[in-house]
Amino acid sequence: MSGRPTDLSGGAGIVAAIGIGSNLGDRETTISAALTDLDRLPQTRLDRVSRLHETEPVGPPGQGAYLNGAALLRTTLPPRRLLEALLAIERSFGRDRANEVRHGPRTLDLDLLLYGDLVLDEAGLTIPHPRMTERRFVLEPLSEVGGELMHPVHGASVDSLRRAVATAGRAGVPSDRDEATSDAEANRNV
Repeated sequence: MSGRPTDLSGGAGIVAAIGIGSNLGDRETTISAALTDLDRLPQTRLDRVSRLHETEPVGPPGQGAYLNGAALLRTTLPPRRLLEALLAIERSFGRDRANEVRHGPRTLDLDLLLYGDLVLDEAGLTIPHPRMTERRFVLEPLSEVGGELMHPVHGASVDSLRRAVATAGRAGVPSDRDEATSDAEANRNV
């Protein structure tokens, strides 16, 4: 896109992996619009987007199914600024983290899963996302767009982590309604 503060052509910047989810409202439209917002972030380019996967919710009963996906960004934003931008996008779609039920329904969930090979643990920001290796609903779409990415703590590729979670039958097993639809958890560590 034109008018960017930083030209990221030629592969400059860090690859950041973003988990995307929604289970309230028009999920697909929300995710599509959020992807547009991600691509409009300064110093950032949206590189790849997975298909959307419909999955059963993990959390309190009575929630609707989630649409989950993943995106790879190339960015020169520092990780804290990128997280702040993700949270601002969530708020613009009506998410109110301060008043939501833990693991409850969400209009939009954007998680900073990986930021290059950075390992970071500070107040409000842990990279890699601390539960990504346990969540099939994160690893399946991420594997589509970044299966070769390495988890900097486990020293394993996203694709090998996905296979391990699928074999173990861990959280987020796709529902019978799993529909790979069109393109498209809280880093607050909820």
